Amino acid sequence: MNVFSRRGLIAAAGGVALSAGPARSAEGPSPLRGSKGADILGPRNAPREAEDPFTMAPPKTDHGTMPNLKWSFADSHMRLEEGGWARQTTTRELPISTAMAGVNMRLKANVVREMHWHKEAEWAYMIKGRARITAIDGDGRTFADDVGEGDLWYFPSGIPHSIQGLEGPEDGCEFLLVFDDGGFSEDSTFLITDWLAHTPRDVLAKNFGLPESAFDAIPEKELYIFPGPKPGALADDQLGGTGPVPKRFSHRMLAQEPIRTKGGSVRITDSSIFPASATIAAALVELEPGAMRELHWHPNGDEWQYYLSGRGRMTVFGSESKARSFDYQAGDVGYVPFAMGHYIENTGDTPLTFLEMFRSPRYADISLRQWMALTPHALVQAHTKLDRAAIDALPQTKSPVVPG
Repeated sequence: MNVFSRRGLIAAAGGVALSAGPARSAEGPSPLRGSKGADILGPRNAPREAEDPFTMAPPKTDHGTMPNLKWSFADSHMRLEEGGWARQTTTRELPISTAMAGVNMRLKANVVREMHWHKEAEWAYMIKGRARITAIDGDGRTFADDVGEGDLWYFPSGIPHSIQGLEGPEDGCEFLLVFDDGGFSEDSTFLITDWLAHTPRDVLAKNFGLPESAFDAIPEKELYIFPGPKPGALADDQLGGTGPVPKRFSHRMLAQEPIRTKGGSVRITDSSIFPASATIAAALVELEPGAMRELHWHPNGDEWQYYLSGRGRMTVFGSESKARSFDYQAGDVGYVPFAMGHYIENTGDTPLTFLEMFRSPRYADISLRQWMALTPHALVQAHTKLDRAAIDALPQTKSPVVPG
């Protein structure tokens, strides 16, 4: 199925029907649907329009005014540093994203994201490569680990930590950071070099029991991302302190056994299996071509999404007869405000993989199909006018992924 096709959903009956996608011209998709719309006579950005064919020609089920629920990291400012970079998606880039913000960061081998801490908690997913992470807590308990592709880490608010890229086939690493406040700014973190540079030398000398001359070489401004010394063995960096932190700050998400269904899989990681992650719950979803994350909603918070591979489409239902469809591809951020109904469909010919994140200690969703199956069927029929046999056949268990 190509990116300009769309499956119309007959979700209540669990069926799938085909509907025509946007009309296309030589320049790309056109704002035409049957007899409605007209071609574009003026200037146009055809490559950009091709990324969002259902914005150009929305299905007739879209209605009303909905906020923008999509942002691409490709449109975010890229902060370039020696050996790495960072770009972010916050309320400044995606105003609806008030609950969470995200940062995409790259560190080459041995390059350091300098020692720092945040007011916000930090949740992370390693996209490619490997890194060493270190931290201590308020009781002097320590943590160090090497994390690789598909691994998570979580640092509670106020916990000081560091990240350093490791040598390997990818020459360091690239990862996604998610913070539990949409107003977060990567430029407003508390950096050790920034603090030292803005503390009088006599105070530093008194604090550390050293002569003032010992601080002659401290940086005059923050380092942020910079080349560092090659890390040694992990065991050498697992310093004793008063012992290890009671809840590990890392987790092997890909080692979890997924929920497998015909059409895809889901891995759910929340505080029930990653106890340190007290404010962020997440799911890693993989959809085969044509498959769909079923119609559902979340009763415990907004949803922040990051698309890792493939192409997909999401329609969000916002009550008051409002609905809007969005197309996504790798590197895009999606957002679903609290309790709004939605689905995500793989519209490409390769697997669609994406992350769902929630500002909550626990993951929760409500399936439309399960709700209908567990409500008196005569009542469901009165609402939907579906055949009673179709309602009686609805499964009573969730199927987070349904096949195409």
